[in-house]
Formats: sequence, structure tokens, C-alpha cells
Amino acid sequence: MDYEQLLSNAGEAGIFASPAEVALVAEASQRLGLAVWRSSLQGIDSKAALLERLNGDLPLPEYGASNWDALDEALNDAVWEQSAGVVLLLTHCGDLAQAAPEDFETALDVFDAVAESCYDEDIPFWVFIEGVDPSQFDLPVLGEEDD
Repeated sequence: MDYEQLLSNAGEAGIFASPAEVALVAEASQRLGLAVWRSSLQGIDSKAALLERLNGDLPLPEYGASNWDALDEALNDAVWEQSAGVVLLLTHCGDLAQAAPEDFETALDVFDAVAESCYDEDIPFWVFIEGVDPSQFDLPVLGEEDD
């Protein structure tokens, strides 16, 4: 699969299930000049733990993310500083999805809202979710057409 071609289509950016070849996604992202951010959610089982992990792993503004609205604002501010765009690779998401499915769904909603906001600014924000069943959370797979 030509990830460079897929990722260069900024209009398609959004939330996706992580492909098996996630290393190729990261390499293609770097070739395109996209910032690559990573966070492992292994052991994360609550909203508070998720926000703490994201604050520690991502280059969020100093004010950070203390709640969902602050996460939305912090991500928007951080992504907008990356004019070429951002690829966020989230691994081991199953722990949070199992322990706190409502928090996981809300986090996906926040990421989706950020992607939409960034789309309006013509800045691609790609999020790849690993460790969950894509069909359970209605996550598309990069490169597959919607049915």
C-alpha cells in the first residue's frame, strides 16, 4: 500500500484503525513532513489516566489537558503549530476501551472534532488507533472504501 499517497490526501485525514504496517505509516508521514506523535495507552483505564498520559507524551501547550474541552483546545493549538500536519499513533488502546468504554468513545469524539477543526484550517490531523476491534468502534481502515 502506498501510504505516502494516502497520507498526502489531507481531505481524508481523520480517525482510523491502525494498519499492521504502522512503521510504514510513520516513515511515509516523515517523508511528507508530517509530525509523528506517539502514545502508548497500555495500562490506561480511566479518563484521568488518559489525560495524564497524553499530557506527558504529546507536545501539548503548557496549560495541558485537564478535561475533554481542554484536550480539544490543547490538541488544536498543538496541531495548528504543525503547518504540514500531524500523525498521532495511539497503541495499546484496548485497556482503556475495555475498562472505560465511554471514556474511550469520548476520546475518539474529541480526536474527531480536532480532525474536523484542522480540516477547516487545511492542516491534516491523522489518528491511528491500535489494540481495539475497528468494527466495535466504527473505525475505518486507511485505504478501504466505505461501504
